[in-house]
Amino acid sequence: MEPSPAKGKPQGRLLVSTTLDAKDELEERLERCVAIVTSLTNGLSEREANDAITANVCKGPQQHEEVCLGLFALLLTEPSQAQRCYRDLTLVNRDGMNVILIKINQILMEKFLKLQDVCRTQLVWLVRELVKSGVIGADGILMTLMKQIAGGDITNKNLWLAENVLDIVVEQREWVLKSGMLIAMSVYTYLRLIVDHGTPALLVLRQKEVDFCIGLLREKFMECFIIGRDLVRLLQIVARIPEMELLWKDLLHNPQALSPQFTGKGLLQLLTARTSRKFLACRLTPDMETKLLFMTSRVRFGQQKRYQDWFQRQYLSTAESQSLRCDLIRYICGVVHPSNEVLSSDILPRWAIIGWLLTTCTSNVAASNAKLALFYDWLFFSPEKDSIMNIEPAILVMHHSMKPHPAITATLLDFMCRIIPHFFPPLEGQVRQGVFNSLTFIMEKRVLAHLAPLFDNPKLDRELRSMLRERFPEFCSSPSPPTEGRDEVKMEESVSLEMDNHVLLDKEGGCYDNTEAAFSDDEEEINNKGNKKREFRFHPIKEAIIEEPADITPYVDQLDDMMKEKVLQLQKGSDTETHCEVMQEIVDLILEEDFDSEQMSTLASCLAELFKGHFRGDVLPDEITEESLEESVCKPVCLVFRNLCQMQEDNSGFSVLLEMLAELYQKQPKIAYHRLTTLRSAELLNMIVAVIDSTQLQELMCHVMIGNLVMFRKDSVLNILIQSLDWETFEQYSTWQLFLAHSIPLETIIPILQHLKYKEHPEALSCLLLQLRREKPSGEMVKMVLSRPCHPEDQFTTSILRHWAAKHDDVLGEHIKALLIKNNNLPRKRQSLRSSSSKLAQLTLEQILEHMDNLRLNLSNTKNSFFTQTPILQALQHVQASCDEAHKMRFSDLFSLAEEYEEPSSKPPKSRRKAPASSPRSRKGAATPVSNEEESASSSASEEEDSKPKAPKRKRKGSSAVASDSD
Repeated sequence: MEPSPAKGKPQGRLLVSTTLDAKDELEERLERCVAIVTSLTNGLSEREANDAITANVCKGPQQHEEVCLGLFALLLTEPSQAQRCYRDLTLVNRDGMNVILIKINQILMEKFLKLQDVCRTQLVWLVRELVKSGVIGADGILMTLMKQIAGGDITNKNLWLAENVLDIVVEQREWVLKSGMLIAMSVYTYLRLIVDHGTPALLVLRQKEVDFCIGLLREKFMECFIIGRDLVRLLQIVARIPEMELLWKDLLHNPQALSPQFTGKGLLQLLTARTSRKFLACRLTPDMETKLLFMTSRVRFGQQKRYQDWFQRQYLSTAESQSLRCDLIRYICGVVHPSNEVLSSDILPRWAIIGWLLTTCTSNVAASNAKLALFYDWLFFSPEKDSIMNIEPAILVMHHSMKPHPAITATLLDFMCRIIPHFFPPLEGQVRQGVFNSLTFIMEKRVLAHLAPLFDNPKLDRELRSMLRERFPEFCSSPSPPTEGRDEVKMEESVSLEMDNHVLLDKEGGCYDNTEAAFSDDEEEINNKGNKKREFRFHPIKEAIIEEPADITPYVDQLDDMMKEKVLQLQKGSDTETHCEVMQEIVDLILEEDFDSEQMSTLASCLAELFKGHFRGDVLPDEITEESLEESVCKPVCLVFRNLCQMQEDNSGFSVLLEMLAELYQKQPKIAYHRLTTLRSAELLNMIVAVIDSTQLQELMCHVMIGNLVMFRKDSVLNILIQSLDWETFEQYSTWQLFLAHSIPLETIIPILQHLKYKEHPEALSCLLLQLRREKPSGEMVKMVLSRPCHPEDQFTTSILRHWAAKHDDVLGEHIKALLIKNNNLPRKRQSLRSSSSKLAQLTLEQILEHMDNLRLNLSNTKNSFFTQTPILQALQHVQASCDEAHKMRFSDLFSLAEEYEEPSSKPPKSRRKAPASSPRSRKGAATPVSNEEESASSSASEEEDSKPKAPKRKRKGSSAVASDSD
């Protein structure tokens, strides 16, 4: 009996749902699989049931999947049967649990929040069993499960999940230590969660997390090293915990206590390493990530309030959620990198979301940490390693907030100034240089054209403007008078709290600077008492590049023996040829089936260090020659590109090499420029014309015409233009403009007409039409123009023929005559069996006549004498004499133009018959066409010999007319 509507629909056993939710497809499928397993085992003993499901699994992959998923669903929904179901799963599965792993991952990423409590408990239990069994791929499932532990959330469910996952990695520590990525991800996750668990009720859990993190950091520090600079940020926030403080001091003062490979320079190396996106993304649950990506890709600027309100109610409404803002800001800066199309649209920009997050901070500590998260990539920014997208949001928040919310801009600028001397005094010079690099790169990339309106704005108070002038004189205008207007902004009073959590070392060697931060003018006033004024000027630190031996010690021991041997050979090799040989062997090892992908990140670190010299200076040689270009792409790293280019995308090795390059890009972004020098030229050109504006296009055209730049080569330009036919309109027009700036003959690319359709390719047809009108028609041009299919709406052929008929009538007439006679002499059967080279546009006699008739109609009301020319009249008589009746009827008006023409017995070469006084149409039928024999006997001029029609009885196979079709 169906339940009544008042009671709502029945709940499924897997997911919590409401009456408004549609039936879930995954839940329905799992229920069907449970029914199959139940029907197979119903009423049987345990042994008989095992035999039944085993026999069913052997029938085929569909039955195997159904049984495995049925057992999986029973395991989740029936705790009492869990042990038996898991045992049966291990016995009957034939794919290493792959079907189950895929389904677990799907549930974790899409359905976890809707899971029934029982199912959630059972799912964690299953992950624990998979880890215990050492199932391949269980580490990935465990990392996905960690992602579901929300930051800034101390609800019972979230705490239960955090503790149970922690128990798994603690109990299975030896298994965890086998995976470098799992070590790093676990440390990153629980270092972040420690911040949320500081209340007395959670101290036991926090202590377990602290012990776990310290244990792995001290035992496997170099595996944690791959986290990058955000490892220092997380340690910095928890450094006041006594056990963490000891680790923190070792990190600053005694780094080799953590690892023999981690020297004093290691801290700087760690801070200059950008944190991979995978770590920044792991601290957002899939639901948070989906909502953020939706806002930054689908929501229009100005319509975001309701989405932000929902997000705040869901995730940011509690006191504990203050810490989540750092995770969100780091994710937006480091992971959400919109395309140029999105950046130029009205989609909600990243800076607006960050500005909103900053304004919702209700705690000074949370606000300070959020600002550090925003500026963190600035502190050790390197244009060669870091991305402009990581630093762009901070400058745009300040820029766009100046008018509506000047206090936000002021506090961010103040933070930027004060973080330089206070972050870590021994590295103050490097921090200063990092911030300077950031500002310089922002201007180079035209994120902002000028910084003076931001740094020297009247809306900022006197103290802040003075400090900005001292710190960044290069980016400020000349000092303004000390008088300020009424719209000055008063800075926040609790400045000391801003910096409290961000200094790495104070003057006494402690961990934090608890002294009150002062404005720069306070220092000036102290100095002025002695009538001495200090001058503050900032100059960029320019250090010479010192070549140091590549140090791969922190990484090489993590490789297996075979790969380690090859990497060490690469380190010892001295010449490029040897390097290339060893690099090819490394690529071959990567492509082997048993290659452990967990080594990929470590191998990329080794290669980035070994080849760091390749990424300095220009990618291309100073003097561009075939030899120098060949030499520039003979570097070992280019071997990876070469192998990739030679593979089809469906090749299994393609994705593996692509993953290798992605890991290498994380360590050395400049590799992207090297990739471009093996890239197909059409793809590179598309990248250029997709982002340039009209001014840049004009500059490129000037460089081409001056001779500084070559963008097309004669042997490849046709293929590039054909590929460009699918690009956007502006991209196509830019491509044609750049082509026309080169001195490449138009005949080189005229075959493109065979590919152009009047409705689909108006951009190319327009550009070709304008260029053809400037050209004197050649035989190939006329042939390609006449090869276009006739269509009433396609005026391309008629318009260019009309233009040529007015400007170059004699030349056009000779070319059309030759084509008419040639195609008329071809056997009709031969015309229908053209070679494959002319499939795109077959030139037939009927096609030529159609275009000629269209031209006749177009010129009928003009004084143009094109159709009175001797070559045209001769050709029309020639065709009329031998064509079939259907053609004579269809083109009777065209043929009538030549009915009165009589060829004189002798005339000088290239003479032209003057137009008759009356139209040939007025005396239609008055004269009979000259016979072939008479015409053959009536002329002796050599020019006309080529065009005389032969009598049918004189035709022979293999004549020159037929053979000439090859042209």
